[in-house]
Amino acid sequence: MPTSRVDKRTRLIEAANQLVHRQGFNQTTLADIAHKSRVPLGNVYYYFKTKEDLGHAVIEHRSNCSRNQINEWDKLPEPRERILAAIKSVADRREILAQSGCPIGSLCQELHKEGGELADEAASTFSMLLEWLETQFRLLGTGKESSDHALHLVSALQGASLLTNAFNDPALMLRETKHLMQWVNSL
Repeated sequence: MPTSRVDKRTRLIEAANQLVHRQGFNQTTLADIAHKSRVPLGNVYYYFKTKEDLGHAVIEHRSNCSRNQINEWDKLPEPRERILAAIKSVADRREILAQSGCPIGSLCQELHKEGGELADEAASTFSMLLEWLETQFRLLGTGKESSDHALHLVSALQGASLLTNAFNDPALMLRETKHLMQWVNSL
């Protein structure tokens, strides 16, 4: 019986993650999530008392995905390779970015309009990425500029994600990631 509970909870989180990415947190209803996850609407409240509770679960899911990705990049032997792998992973998701934007960036942007605990929690995923990138740039030998390089890289990728989505043009992301890779290789 516990497996069924975990399966339903997991299905709800995965459905919410997909819907929130596609249509935004405020536009996604619990009924939408229940329908997509094939969980009766009344059962949703068993797992998540409020939509905000489900929002926390979505943010945790996205943070875990980011953490897992960072763990994969950390398996690469050199900091330059790790940074380039991070850039490439964004380029590889260009089709999804063109359709729905960055799942973390768009959620942060939407939630920060209202502020609050969810907004702060969502931003922590960016903090994790910035800290990791700063470490990689330090290992690369960029010293005091490491923090600025990390911020520049995330800012450039987020800007390119926004434009890729706004123009529904995956080629924009390829153009920007090509320049970013050249920049990292020049350091």
